[in-house]
Amino acid sequence: MGTSLVHLIGVASRHALTESGQDLDAIMATMEGEPTYQYFPVGRSFTGYEKTRRLYRHFIDDVQPRIANYHVISESVGPQGVVQEYDIQIRLIGETELSWHRIMAILVFGEQGLTGERMYSDEALFRTLTGPIWDEMETISPDPQQI
Repeated sequence: MGTSLVHLIGVASRHALTESGQDLDAIMATMEGEPTYQYFPVGRSFTGYEKTRRLYRHFIDDVQPRIANYHVISESVGPQGVVQEYDIQIRLIGETELSWHRIMAILVFGEQGLTGERMYSDEALFRTLTGPIWDEMETISPDPQQI
């Protein structure tokens, strides 16, 4: 018997809470396997535990200090994951002023934890969020079978 949906929702909640903290190990404890992160509509992706760890190290060290504010718009739960929509006010890499960006993030459920995220926003925000991993990502395009 698989892990209950209630358990996975709890993992997703812990993930969201720990992202706002400084504890890299706590964030990574919510992940399983070799997570995949996909960024749309720009069509970029990466997979792997070590790259995910590097992403969150960058997030803690370089992105969190740039965030001035955020507002949750909505959150929905389904059998495949949790969808979070929010606005974030951030100083992007290379910018001096703060700007607002809308983002939708889908925290994807695995067997015991999260297997990654699918995110929808603009390229400028993604370049800031991913930092040095941006140039290592592969290009992806939507699968016509799933449209």
